[in-house]
Amino acid sequence: MSAIKPPSFKLAFLGPRYWLVWVGVVILYLLIWLPFPVIRWLGSGAGRLIGLIVPKRVKVARRNIQLTWPSMSDEDIERLTRENVRRAGMALFETAMGWWWPGWRIKRHFTLEGYEHVEAALAQNKGVFGLALHNMNLEFACRGVGYTHPSIAFYRKHNNPLIDYLQYHGRARSNKYMIHKRNARALINALDARELCLYLPDQDYGRSQSIFVPFGGVKETATSTATLMFARRANCVPMIFTSQYTKKGYKVKIYPAMPELATLDEREALTRLNQKVTEIVSEQPESYLWMHKRFKTRPHKDDPSLYN
Repeated sequence: MSAIKPPSFKLAFLGPRYWLVWVGVVILYLLIWLPFPVIRWLGSGAGRLIGLIVPKRVKVARRNIQLTWPSMSDEDIERLTRENVRRAGMALFETAMGWWWPGWRIKRHFTLEGYEHVEAALAQNKGVFGLALHNMNLEFACRGVGYTHPSIAFYRKHNNPLIDYLQYHGRARSNKYMIHKRNARALINALDARELCLYLPDQDYGRSQSIFVPFGGVKETATSTATLMFARRANCVPMIFTSQYTKKGYKVKIYPAMPELATLDEREALTRLNQKVTEIVSEQPESYLWMHKRFKTRPHKDDPSLYN
């Protein structure tokens, strides 16, 4: 199985080193018991505060939006950037909700669309390779998916041991187990065992493990080839998962399978994947993690940055 051993609670967590973390945890825990419309109002306010505290990240978000949709008007870019920053404020609360809300409250504010694609893959005796897009409400979404079908995912240990403890156990409340992010063999084994595994295909993992194909208006975007490695080596069906906001709360949409990722030429497969990702992100672009430098890695180390 090769699952990560769940971190244990330590008495050292009660020491002065962690008091500030505990203060934040207690405040967040109390706030997420407020009515959902109030939490959304607080999240919007937190987003405005983020815009003031980390203007560089706002600049990155604006630039990513410009690069992805070069024909978008300046007015629409500013509107979308403001809304994206507001969603970033809400993401703090969504993480806490995903970790600590009871199951009944998660289910009240969560819906799942397209689960028939998972069922079709399982009926073929295959694992489900869920390509989860990096939307800011992903923590909440993963918890919700687990109540229909507990999943397995890669895990990156947090540098702060207390936050790592809270993060791991929060994510595991409705899901099966987690695998170290470098343990590719364990993920392949899980897919071969017909598990639902979630993987993030839309981040910049650097030049050494990527090829450069279009993403939106950027013709050469570093795109991880590991996605294709899993799709080709494991007995699985790839399909995209995305999480979106609704009036009631949140929805995860599962899109039709993309079996062609296992058979097409590498460049063509990743081009097609990025086209589909861009299309899906366009459904609700304010939800996407635009504050991450998606286009940071250039084809050659001497190429000028797109963020200057």
